[in-house]
Amino acid sequence: MVKGEMDFSELAELININSYTKNKQGVDKSGALFRQWMEEIGFVTYVYQREMIGNHLLFTSTQSTGKKLLLLGHLDTVFPPLSFETFSEDEQWIYGPGACDIKGGNYVALCALRAVKAACGQIGNIDMLLVSDEETGSDDSKLISQQLAEQYDYVLVFEAAGKNNELVTGRKGVGTFFIDIKGKAAHAGNHYSEGVNANLEAAHKCIQLTELTDLERGTTVNVGKLEGGIGANTISPHARLIVEMRYTNMKERDRVLEAIHVITHTHEVEGTDASLSGDIQRDVMEPNEKQQRFLRQLESITGDRLLTEQRGGVSDANIFAAKGCITLDGFGPFGDGDHTIHERANKQSFITRIEQVRKILMHYNQGLEKG
Repeated sequence: MVKGEMDFSELAELININSYTKNKQGVDKSGALFRQWMEEIGFVTYVYQREMIGNHLLFTSTQSTGKKLLLLGHLDTVFPPLSFETFSEDEQWIYGPGACDIKGGNYVALCALRAVKAACGQIGNIDMLLVSDEETGSDDSKLISQQLAEQYDYVLVFEAAGKNNELVTGRKGVGTFFIDIKGKAAHAGNHYSEGVNANLEAAHKCIQLTELTDLERGTTVNVGKLEGGIGANTISPHARLIVEMRYTNMKERDRVLEAIHVITHTHEVEGTDASLSGDIQRDVMEPNEKQQRFLRQLESITGDRLLTEQRGGVSDANIFAAKGCITLDGFGPFGDGDHTIHERANKQSFITRIEQVRKILMHYNQGLEKG
Protein backbone atom coordinates (compact mmCIF):
# COMPACT_ATOMS: atom_id res chain seq x y z
CA MET A 1 0.00 0.00 0.00
CA VAL A 2 1.28 3.43 -0.90
CA LYS A 3 1.74 5.72 2.11
CA GLY A 4 1.88 9.49 2.17
CA GLU A 5 -0.20 12.62 2.37
CA MET A 6 -2.06 14.67 -0.21
CA ASP A 7 -3.64 18.08 -0.42
CA PHE A 8 -7.43 18.06 -0.68
CA SER A 9 -7.93 21.79 -1.32
CA GLU A 10 -8.96 21.32 -4.96
CA LEU A 11 -11.40 18.59 -4.04
CA ALA A 12 -12.77 20.83 -1.30
CA GLU A 13 -13.48 23.49 -3.90
CA LEU A 14 -15.36 20.94 -5.99
CA ILE A 15 -17.31 19.51 -3.07
CA ASN A 16 -18.36 22.98 -1.87
CA ILE A 17 -20.25 23.52 -5.14
CA ASN A 18 -23.81 22.25 -4.73
CA SER A 19 -24.31 19.72 -7.52
CA TYR A 20 -27.81 18.45 -6.78
CA THR A 21 -29.11 16.83 -9.96
CA LYS A 22 -31.93 19.37 -10.34
CA ASN A 23 -29.61 22.32 -9.67
CA LYS A 24 -28.46 22.87 -13.24
CA GLN A 25 -26.47 25.99 -12.39
CA GLY A 26 -24.52 24.16 -9.69
CA VAL A 27 -23.94 21.02 -11.76
CA ASP A 28 -22.65 23.12 -14.66
CA LYS A 29 -20.41 25.12 -12.32
CA SER A 30 -18.92 21.88 -11.04
CA GLY A 31 -18.50 20.68 -14.61
CA ALA A 32 -16.79 23.91 -15.64
CA LEU A 33 -14.21 23.52 -12.87
CA PHE A 34 -13.47 19.94 -13.83
CA ARG A 35 -13.30 20.98 -17.49
CA GLN A 36 -10.66 23.56 -16.65
CA TRP A 37 -8.52 20.93 -14.95
CA MET A 38 -8.90 18.42 -17.80
CA GLU A 39 -8.11 20.93 -20.52
CA GLU A 40 -4.97 21.97 -18.64
CA ILE A 41 -3.60 18.46 -19.29
CA GLY A 42 -4.53 18.43 -22.95
CA PHE A 43 -8.05 17.03 -23.14
CA VAL A 44 -10.61 18.38 -25.59
CA THR A 45 -14.11 18.85 -24.19
CA TYR A 46 -17.32 17.95 -25.99
CA VAL A 47 -20.38 19.40 -24.27
CA TYR A 48 -23.79 17.75 -24.53
CA GLN A 49 -25.90 20.86 -23.93
CA ARG A 50 -29.04 20.41 -21.85
CA GLU A 51 -31.72 22.92 -20.85
CA MET A 52 -33.31 21.38 -17.76
CA ILE A 53 -30.41 19.43 -16.27
CA GLY A 54 -26.66 19.90 -16.21
CA ASN A 55 -24.62 19.45 -19.36
CA HIS A 56 -22.89 16.10 -19.90
CA LEU A 57 -19.14 16.35 -20.60
CA LEU A 58 -16.93 14.08 -22.69
CA PHE A 59 -13.18 14.70 -22.42
CA THR A 60 -11.21 13.21 -25.32
CA SER A 61 -7.50 12.60 -25.86
CA THR A 62 -5.51 11.90 -29.01
CA GLN A 63 -6.32 8.57 -30.66
CA SER A 64 -4.05 5.93 -32.16
CA THR A 65 -4.11 2.17 -32.64
CA GLY A 66 -4.52 0.11 -29.52
CA LYS A 67 -7.05 -0.48 -26.80
CA LYS A 68 -9.35 2.41 -25.88
CA LEU A 69 -10.22 3.20 -22.26
CA LEU A 70 -13.11 5.25 -20.95
CA LEU A 71 -13.02 6.65 -17.42
CA LEU A 72 -16.57 7.13 -16.15
CA GLY A 73 -18.05 9.31 -13.43
CA HIS A 74 -20.87 11.77 -12.87
CA LEU A 75 -21.24 15.40 -11.88
CA ASP A 76 -24.39 15.28 -9.76
CA THR A 77 -25.07 14.53 -6.10
CA VAL A 78 -28.29 13.85 -4.20
CA PHE A 79 -28.29 16.81 -1.83
CA PRO A 80 -30.55 19.84 -2.51
CA PRO A 81 -29.17 23.34 -1.84
CA LEU A 82 -28.77 24.23 1.85
CA SER A 83 -29.11 20.60 2.99
CA PHE A 84 -25.50 19.32 3.07
CA GLU A 85 -22.95 21.42 1.25
CA THR A 86 -19.71 21.82 3.18
CA PHE A 87 -16.34 20.09 2.90
CA SER A 88 -14.48 19.24 6.08
CA GLU A 89 -11.67 16.91 7.06
CA ASP A 90 -9.86 15.33 9.95
CA GLU A 91 -6.75 13.18 10.18
CA GLN A 92 -8.28 10.13 8.45
CA TRP A 93 -11.31 11.30 6.49
CA ILE A 94 -12.73 13.95 4.24
CA TYR A 95 -16.44 14.77 4.56
CA GLY A 96 -18.99 16.36 2.29
CA PRO A 97 -21.47 15.76 -0.54
CA GLY A 98 -19.72 13.71 -3.19
CA ALA A 99 -16.73 12.84 -0.99
CA CYS A 100 -17.09 9.24 -2.13
CA ASP A 101 -20.10 9.48 -4.49
CA ILE A 102 -18.55 10.54 -6.75
CA LYS A 103 -16.50 13.74 -6.73
CA GLY A 104 -13.80 11.92 -4.78
CA GLY A 105 -13.71 9.24 -7.47
CA ASN A 106 -13.58 11.79 -10.27
CA TYR A 107 -10.65 13.41 -8.49
CA VAL A 108 -8.80 10.09 -8.31
CA ALA A 109 -9.07 9.85 -12.10
CA LEU A 110 -7.88 13.44 -12.54
CA CYS A 111 -4.84 12.98 -10.30
CA ALA A 112 -3.84 9.79 -12.10
CA LEU A 113 -4.21 11.50 -15.49
CA ARG A 114 -2.08 14.40 -14.31
CA ALA A 115 0.66 11.95 -13.33
CA VAL A 116 0.52 10.31 -16.76
CA LYS A 117 0.70 13.69 -18.45
CA ALA A 118 3.71 14.67 -16.36
CA ALA A 119 5.52 11.44 -17.15
CA CYS A 120 4.67 11.07 -20.84
CA GLY A 121 4.02 14.58 -22.09
CA GLN A 122 0.69 13.64 -23.63
CA ILE A 123 -2.25 11.30 -23.16
CA GLY A 124 -3.81 9.12 -25.82
CA ASN A 125 -6.55 6.50 -26.14
CA ILE A 126 -7.98 7.46 -22.74
CA ASP A 127 -11.20 9.49 -22.54
CA MET A 128 -13.44 10.49 -19.64
CA LEU A 129 -17.22 10.91 -19.48
CA LEU A 130 -19.03 12.82 -16.73
CA VAL A 131 -22.82 12.73 -16.95
CA SER A 132 -25.12 15.03 -15.00
CA ASP A 133 -28.08 12.80 -14.11
CA GLU A 134 -26.71 9.54 -12.72
CA GLU A 135 -28.33 9.98 -9.32
CA THR A 136 -31.81 10.13 -10.86
CA GLY A 137 -31.35 7.10 -13.10
CA SER A 138 -29.41 8.52 -16.09
CA ASP A 139 -32.66 8.78 -18.03
CA ASP A 140 -31.23 11.49 -20.29
CA SER A 141 -27.59 10.36 -20.51
CA LYS A 142 -28.29 6.66 -20.96
CA LEU A 143 -28.57 6.92 -24.74
CA ILE A 144 -25.27 8.84 -24.91
CA SER A 145 -23.57 6.15 -22.85
CA GLN A 146 -25.01 3.36 -24.99
CA GLN A 147 -23.76 5.02 -28.16
CA LEU A 148 -20.31 5.71 -26.75
CA ALA A 149 -19.95 2.14 -25.51
CA GLU A 150 -19.18 0.95 -29.03
CA GLN A 151 -16.00 3.06 -29.12
CA TYR A 152 -14.22 1.60 -26.08
CA ASP A 153 -12.64 -1.71 -25.12
CA TYR A 154 -12.54 -1.10 -21.38
CA VAL A 155 -14.49 1.10 -18.97
CA LEU A 156 -13.19 2.06 -15.52
CA VAL A 157 -15.90 3.48 -13.28
CA PHE A 158 -14.98 5.71 -10.34
CA GLU A 159 -17.74 4.97 -7.86
CA ALA A 160 -16.48 4.32 -4.32
CA ALA A 161 -14.28 1.34 -3.53
CA GLY A 162 -15.24 -1.28 -0.96
CA LYS A 163 -13.97 -1.28 2.62
CA ASN A 164 -10.86 -3.19 1.61
CA ASN A 165 -10.51 -1.25 -1.66
CA GLU A 166 -12.58 -3.85 -3.51
CA LEU A 167 -13.46 -3.26 -7.13
CA VAL A 168 -17.00 -4.01 -8.28
CA THR A 169 -17.53 -6.81 -10.81
CA GLY A 170 -21.32 -7.09 -10.63
CA ARG A 171 -24.34 -4.90 -10.00
CA LYS A 172 -28.00 -5.83 -10.02
CA GLY A 173 -30.20 -4.60 -12.81
CA VAL A 174 -33.11 -2.39 -11.86
CA GLY A 175 -36.45 -1.51 -13.39
CA THR A 176 -39.32 0.68 -12.21
CA PHE A 177 -42.91 0.09 -13.31
CA PHE A 178 -46.30 1.70 -12.80
CA ILE A 179 -49.55 -0.24 -12.77
CA ASP A 180 -52.65 1.94 -13.11
CA ILE A 181 -55.94 0.28 -12.25
CA LYS A 182 -59.40 1.48 -13.22
CA GLY A 183 -62.50 0.54 -11.25
CA LYS A 184 -65.90 2.15 -10.83
CA ALA A 185 -66.91 4.61 -8.15
CA ALA A 186 -70.07 4.05 -6.09
CA HIS A 187 -71.44 5.15 -2.73
CA ALA A 188 -70.10 2.66 -0.18
CA GLY A 189 -73.31 2.77 1.84
CA ASN A 190 -76.13 3.04 -0.68
CA HIS A 191 -74.68 1.34 -3.80
CA TYR A 192 -71.82 -0.83 -2.59
CA SER A 193 -72.49 -3.68 -5.01
CA GLU A 194 -72.53 -1.32 -7.99
CA GLY A 195 -68.93 -0.28 -7.47
CA VAL A 196 -65.78 -1.92 -8.81
CA ASN A 197 -63.03 -1.65 -6.20
CA ALA A 198 -59.69 -0.70 -7.76
CA ASN A 199 -58.05 -0.70 -4.34
CA LEU A 200 -58.99 -4.32 -3.79
CA GLU A 201 -57.56 -5.27 -7.18
CA ALA A 202 -54.38 -3.37 -6.27
CA ALA A 203 -54.12 -5.37 -3.03
CA HIS A 204 -54.25 -8.65 -4.95
CA LYS A 205 -51.61 -7.43 -7.37
CA CYS A 206 -49.41 -6.19 -4.54
CA ILE A 207 -49.29 -9.66 -2.99
CA GLN A 208 -48.69 -11.37 -6.35
CA LEU A 209 -45.88 -9.00 -7.26
CA THR A 210 -44.17 -9.40 -3.89
CA GLU A 211 -44.27 -13.18 -4.29
CA LEU A 212 -42.03 -12.84 -7.36
CA THR A 213 -39.12 -12.13 -4.99
CA ASP A 214 -36.51 -14.90 -4.88
CA LEU A 215 -33.82 -14.01 -2.36
CA GLU A 216 -31.76 -17.10 -3.13
CA ARG A 217 -31.37 -15.87 -6.71
CA GLY A 218 -30.85 -12.25 -5.62
CA THR A 219 -34.16 -11.11 -7.13
CA THR A 220 -36.38 -8.62 -5.33
CA VAL A 221 -39.72 -7.15 -6.36
CA ASN A 222 -40.94 -4.32 -4.18
CA VAL A 223 -44.25 -2.45 -4.35
CA GLY A 224 -42.81 0.73 -2.93
CA LYS A 225 -45.98 2.79 -3.18
CA LEU A 226 -49.68 1.92 -3.42
CA GLU A 227 -52.29 4.64 -3.64
CA GLY A 228 -55.89 4.92 -4.74
CA GLY A 229 -59.43 5.82 -3.97
CA ILE A 230 -61.31 8.97 -3.00
CA GLY A 231 -62.50 8.48 0.57
CA ALA A 232 -63.89 6.00 3.07
CA ASN A 233 -67.46 6.31 1.78
CA THR A 234 -66.62 5.68 -1.89
CA ILE A 235 -65.74 2.45 -3.70
CA SER A 236 -62.34 3.18 -5.22
CA PRO A 237 -62.45 4.00 -8.95
CA HIS A 238 -58.67 4.07 -9.40
CA ALA A 239 -55.42 2.84 -7.88
CA ARG A 240 -51.73 2.87 -8.73
CA LEU A 241 -48.82 0.67 -7.76
CA ILE A 242 -45.18 1.73 -8.15
CA VAL A 243 -43.01 -1.34 -8.44
CA GLU A 244 -39.24 -1.83 -8.45
CA MET A 245 -37.50 -5.00 -9.57
CA ARG A 246 -33.82 -5.84 -9.03
CA TYR A 247 -32.10 -8.92 -10.43
CA THR A 248 -28.68 -10.52 -10.82
CA ASN A 249 -28.99 -12.17 -14.24
CA MET A 250 -30.88 -11.98 -17.52
CA LYS A 251 -32.89 -15.15 -16.87
CA GLU A 252 -34.39 -13.66 -13.73
CA ARG A 253 -35.01 -10.37 -15.52
CA ASP A 254 -37.04 -12.11 -18.20
CA ARG A 255 -38.97 -14.19 -15.66
CA VAL A 256 -40.02 -11.17 -13.64
CA LEU A 257 -40.83 -9.01 -16.67
CA GLU A 258 -43.16 -11.66 -18.05
CA ALA A 259 -44.80 -12.15 -14.67
CA ILE A 260 -45.39 -8.43 -14.16
CA HIS A 261 -47.10 -8.29 -17.55
CA VAL A 262 -49.34 -11.27 -16.67
CA ILE A 263 -50.21 -9.88 -13.22
CA THR A 264 -51.08 -6.50 -14.71
CA HIS A 265 -53.53 -7.95 -17.20
CA THR A 266 -55.05 -10.70 -15.04
CA HIS A 267 -57.86 -9.41 -12.83
CA GLU A 268 -59.11 -10.81 -9.54
CA VAL A 269 -61.82 -8.15 -9.20
CA GLU A 270 -64.32 -8.42 -12.04
CA GLY A 271 -64.76 -5.21 -13.99
CA THR A 272 -61.33 -3.72 -13.29
CA ASP A 273 -58.83 -2.86 -16.01
CA ALA A 274 -55.12 -2.11 -15.72
CA SER A 275 -52.28 -0.65 -17.76
CA LEU A 276 -48.53 -1.04 -17.37
CA SER A 277 -45.81 1.55 -17.96
CA GLY A 278 -42.16 1.96 -17.02
CA ASP A 279 -39.01 0.17 -18.09
CA ILE A 280 -35.65 -1.26 -17.13
CA GLN A 281 -33.54 1.70 -16.01
CA ARG A 282 -30.19 -0.05 -15.95
CA ASP A 283 -29.68 -3.62 -17.02
CA VAL A 284 -27.67 -6.09 -14.96
CA MET A 285 -23.87 -5.99 -14.79
CA GLU A 286 -22.89 -9.65 -14.62
CA PRO A 287 -19.38 -10.90 -13.83
CA ASN A 288 -17.89 -12.64 -16.86
CA GLU A 289 -14.73 -14.32 -18.07
CA LYS A 290 -13.52 -11.37 -20.18
CA GLN A 291 -13.84 -9.13 -17.17
CA GLN A 292 -11.89 -11.61 -15.05
CA ARG A 293 -9.06 -11.75 -17.59
CA PHE A 294 -8.93 -7.96 -17.60
CA LEU A 295 -8.81 -7.96 -13.80
CA ARG A 296 -5.87 -10.39 -13.79
CA GLN A 297 -4.09 -8.15 -16.28
CA LEU A 298 -4.62 -5.13 -14.04
CA GLU A 299 -3.19 -7.07 -11.12
CA SER A 300 -0.08 -7.73 -13.22
CA ILE A 301 0.14 -4.04 -14.17
CA THR A 302 -0.35 -2.68 -10.65
CA GLY A 303 1.50 -5.39 -8.76
CA ASP A 304 -1.42 -5.54 -6.32
CA ARG A 305 -4.01 -8.16 -5.57
CA LEU A 306 -7.30 -6.51 -6.53
CA LEU A 307 -10.15 -7.70 -4.35
CA THR A 308 -13.68 -7.67 -5.80
CA GLU A 309 -17.30 -7.63 -4.69
CA GLN A 310 -20.79 -7.49 -6.13
CA ARG A 311 -23.38 -4.87 -5.15
CA GLY A 312 -27.14 -4.57 -5.20
CA GLY A 313 -27.04 -0.88 -6.05
CA VAL A 314 -26.69 0.29 -9.64
CA SER A 315 -24.41 2.75 -11.41
CA ASP A 316 -23.68 3.72 -15.00
CA ALA A 317 -21.36 0.71 -15.07
CA ASN A 318 -24.55 -1.28 -15.71
CA ILE A 319 -25.17 0.58 -18.96
CA PHE A 320 -21.73 -0.07 -20.43
CA ALA A 321 -21.55 -3.66 -19.23
CA ALA A 322 -24.96 -4.39 -20.77
CA LYS A 323 -23.62 -3.11 -24.11
CA GLY A 324 -20.74 -5.58 -23.99
CA CYS A 325 -17.93 -3.33 -22.74
CA ILE A 326 -15.45 -4.95 -20.36
CA THR A 327 -16.29 -2.91 -17.28
CA LEU A 328 -14.93 -2.66 -13.75
CA ASP A 329 -16.37 -0.34 -11.11
CA GLY A 330 -15.19 0.91 -7.73
CA PHE A 331 -12.02 2.75 -8.77
CA GLY A 332 -12.84 5.63 -6.42
CA PRO A 333 -11.67 5.92 -2.80
CA PHE A 334 -13.25 3.90 -0.03
CA GLY A 335 -16.04 5.81 1.62
CA ASP A 336 -19.33 5.34 3.38
CA GLY A 337 -22.41 7.29 4.41
CA ASP A 338 -23.16 8.12 0.78
CA HIS A 339 -26.61 9.63 0.23
CA THR A 340 -26.58 10.80 3.87
CA ILE A 341 -25.19 13.82 5.68
CA HIS A 342 -22.46 11.55 7.05
CA GLU A 343 -20.83 10.92 3.66
CA ARG A 344 -17.07 10.59 3.91
CA ALA A 345 -14.02 9.14 2.14
CA ASN A 346 -10.82 7.70 3.54
CA LYS A 347 -7.71 9.78 2.86
CA GLN A 348 -5.29 6.88 2.57
CA SER A 349 -7.52 5.14 0.04
CA PHE A 350 -7.16 8.15 -2.28
CA ILE A 351 -3.40 7.68 -2.32
CA THR A 352 -3.68 3.94 -2.92
CA ARG A 353 -6.21 4.30 -5.71
CA ILE A 354 -4.44 7.15 -7.49
CA GLU A 355 -1.25 5.10 -7.65
CA GLN A 356 -3.07 2.01 -8.94
CA VAL A 357 -4.94 3.97 -11.59
CA ARG A 358 -1.77 5.80 -12.58
CA LYS A 359 -0.05 2.49 -13.32
CA ILE A 360 -3.04 1.27 -15.34
CA LEU A 361 -3.25 4.44 -17.41
CA MET A 362 0.50 4.49 -18.02
CA HIS A 363 0.21 0.98 -19.43
CA TYR A 364 -2.57 1.86 -21.88
CA ASN A 365 -1.51 5.41 -22.68
CA GLN A 366 -1.29 6.23 -26.42
CA GLY A 367 -2.14 2.70 -27.49
CA LEU A 368 0.97 1.03 -26.09
CA GLU A 369 -1.13 -2.02 -25.24
CA LYS A 370 -1.90 -3.86 -28.49
CA GLY A 371 -3.30 -7.12 -27.23
